[in-house]
Amino acid sequence: MSNWPYPRIVAHRGGGSLAPENTLAAIRLGQSLGYRMHEIDVKLALDEVPVLLHDEVLERTTNGTGRAADMPWSTLRTLDAGSWHSAEFAGEPVPSYDEVVKQFLSRGTACHVEIKPTPGFDRQTGNKVAAASHRLWRSAALPPVFSSFSFEALMAAKEAAPGIRRGWLISRFTEADWERLEALEATSLHTNHKNATPEVIRELHARGYKVMLYTVNEVDTAERWLDAGADGLFTDNLSEFAAKFPKLI
Repeated sequence: MSNWPYPRIVAHRGGGSLAPENTLAAIRLGQSLGYRMHEIDVKLALDEVPVLLHDEVLERTTNGTGRAADMPWSTLRTLDAGSWHSAEFAGEPVPSYDEVVKQFLSRGTACHVEIKPTPGFDRQTGNKVAAASHRLWRSAALPPVFSSFSFEALMAAKEAAPGIRRGWLISRFTEADWERLEALEATSLHTNHKNATPEVIRELHARGYKVMLYTVNEVDTAERWLDAGADGLFTDNLSEFAAKFPKLI
């Protein structure tokens, strides 16, 4: 586990709060600030094309309605995923995972891929996203890291692309999670910083796991967790963190 080559500060949902989440515009903006790693959410369209979207349904971040899982990629790509954020990004489309990886690779940028299955599609999503990742990232100098709140999705990803690192994602770490980490052959634990403790970080480190904390937006909170040994933080506060921690992004 000494070989953990990733930046300690990661741009959450592509571009934090500066651009519409999970879009190419967000990723380009984060890259322009110097971020070398971004976290994104990936799920499946009806025709099993991996796309970037956080929610099960489309209403919050697009002008569409209903579930992304009920629409083919040809329909999803026509939606406006930018106007909800600001007029500046009006017309920004829902991107496919393939498009986003191409953008990452063009700048040598790495990625935390949160596998975000629509309920009932856990195994299918883990399998398809992992297979696509194996294909898309095979020549990358810095490979991605998978994470998911879905144990089933991560287990499917393990079977489809065993060589890609996996992080177990959970809001609050409990004793039951040791078994999940072992079954997943995980390399990291990703959890809510509000529910973490320095003691838990030390215990996870002692057993060989890295620790990623979400979503840290205050500089003083970030400094406290970095001092406590957190291996990485996800943030929406891209501008301030880039200025404060230029060597960590």
